[in-house]
Amino acid sequence: MTAGPVHRASAPVRLDFAGGWTDVAPFSEEVGGMVVNAAIELRAFAELSLGRDRYLLQSVDLDQTLELSYEELAGYGQLELLKAAVRRSGLGPCGLRTWCEAPPGSGLGSSGALDVAMSAVLDRARGVTRSEMDLAEEGFQLEAVEAGFAGGRQDQYAAALGGWHQLCFSGAGVRADRLTLDAEFARELEARTVVCYTGASRVSSRTIERVMGAYTRGERVVVGALKALVEVAHRMAEALLAADLGRVGALLTENWAHQQLLDRDIRTEPMARLEAAMSGAGVLGGKAAGAGAGGCMFFLVRDPAAAAAAAQKAGSRLLRRSWAAHGVRVESP
Repeated sequence: MTAGPVHRASAPVRLDFAGGWTDVAPFSEEVGGMVVNAAIELRAFAELSLGRDRYLLQSVDLDQTLELSYEELAGYGQLELLKAAVRRSGLGPCGLRTWCEAPPGSGLGSSGALDVAMSAVLDRARGVTRSEMDLAEEGFQLEAVEAGFAGGRQDQYAAALGGWHQLCFSGAGVRADRLTLDAEFARELEARTVVCYTGASRVSSRTIERVMGAYTRGERVVVGALKALVEVAHRMAEALLAADLGRVGALLTENWAHQQLLDRDIRTEPMARLEAAMSGAGVLGGKAAGAGAGGCMFFLVRDPAAAAAAAQKAGSRLLRRSWAAHGVRVESP
């Protein structure tokens, strides 16, 4: 698809250790949310080529390609994130190609990582410079406002910043506090974390709207679960900084219990089978990555080899899980 100078950008996906869902408005703005997450070295990529007569948009993961005029960028139906990114940038005819190392519907925040990678590569082509925090917010605006997809902010901030963070969300904006883990503990945590892909997630913007609708109506169970998730995130940050492996595992499981109270479809049958298999392999704790309803689960385990074998026997695919110290990266010709 190359017709001129090529710019490339990549951004990592994440594991959310605690507090996911509380970064979604209106809860995040009215009560205040908190998420503890870590970027991992599975990256989303965006490649931009210039010097074209028409827009050429391609998603390798979705196996979809569109060639469009400017007027057709406003149409709906396919590659909405890519069209939104190009519309929002104001860049003239170009080629934009995306792909991700994480599988589709993984729950690892791949769309947020794509938001950031696309925003970064389009900025570079236009000579625009932003801070990592501003780039994260631009990625969120691209998805939530320009493309109109409901969701939270944690994915874009993890992708832009990299590393471990305690992210605080409120009506005033986002505060990102970097968590500096003991180096030996971080290595042990990496070695004992098993990430299992159960199949594409069924969570959609409708699920998010359903949960936040229940919150807005004041439904006791959902409101209580969201507030409890914020509290777990506070304690997770403390446990990580204290290098307390057992407590981290227990808090993963506690977070998962609260998460399942938000919606009846959060825990699927393949996830239930995986949990049963992993319980027999000796786990310290585990939860769904992201919103749930399929995608990935990750576990803190005593014996990584035994846990990996159990996960594969249950039909799950194992993914890489090394921590990503750096966030978004941009390469230019």
